[in-house]
Amino acid sequence: MAEILALVAAFFFALAATLQQKGALGMGEVSLGSPSSFATLAKQKWWLIGTVALLCGYVFQAVALGNGRLAVIQPLLVTTIVFALPLGYFITSQTVGSREILGAAVVVFGLAIFTVVGQAAEGNDNAPTNEWAVAVIAFSVIAALLFYMGGRGPKVRKAALYGASAGVLFGLSASLCKPTVEMLDANGVGGVLESWEFYAFAASGIIAFVVQQLSLATGKLAASVATVSVCNPLVGIVIGTLLLDERLADPAWHKVVAYAGLAVALLGAAVISMSTEGAKEATEGGPAVPVPAT
Repeated sequence: MAEILALVAAFFFALAATLQQKGALGMGEVSLGSPSSFATLAKQKWWLIGTVALLCGYVFQAVALGNGRLAVIQPLLVTTIVFALPLGYFITSQTVGSREILGAAVVVFGLAIFTVVGQAAEGNDNAPTNEWAVAVIAFSVIAALLFYMGGRGPKVRKAALYGASAGVLFGLSASLCKPTVEMLDANGVGGVLESWEFYAFAASGIIAFVVQQLSLATGKLAASVATVSVCNPLVGIVIGTLLLDERLADPAWHKVVAYAGLAVALLGAAVISMSTEGAKEATEGGPAVPVPAT
């Protein structure tokens, strides 16, 4: 059930990204240097509908994390890019070529292997505060560097690097969501409001949301969603494995095959990120700079 909920969340995330991009198209640049651009964006009907879809995705993701393991649930969110391709084609007239279709097929194939073969063993619902502090600082620095590097270059580069920055922060937020949900079950709303995890979860999620809007506003949906879809689960896997002691169940060959399937899925998302968006950028007068989604 947790895996199904994760796939539903991925669909809503893809729908949200597509609708938010539709709302941003044609309204000019959206940037942190112009706060009024965000106010204008918030008035767009399609952007608001997309935000509702995003909130629905968060709810399904939270329930999935409450019933499953972080290192298993988060990788399934790579399917966001698979859902985004047809949605982008029909809603915002994005180009979907043979490389995107091939990449989507590779993602589905890899995740099918990961889901069927990989079974989660026991893990912890939370980690010591000092370990969380190291993780929060490390991934915040990585997200900041990606954001800085995305401030220059053509639109496809900006979309990919801003998307990667948002993906890292979304992964951090999702990781903090798990102990928050567990705390809600154990101690109620009062206990959650007294925990630092809740505020770190909310802050990283809000910042990720803002950065993602900058990525989507470039108009490069595939590059934006692909890098978010790759970086988000990677952060979840790292935190789930190192902090929460989550592992796939034995036998050992199951683990090898499952992680190989996940690697194939991430490769498929990278193929999508580097496909025709670069070609479109070149036709618009600027050099195409393929940006890896890792």
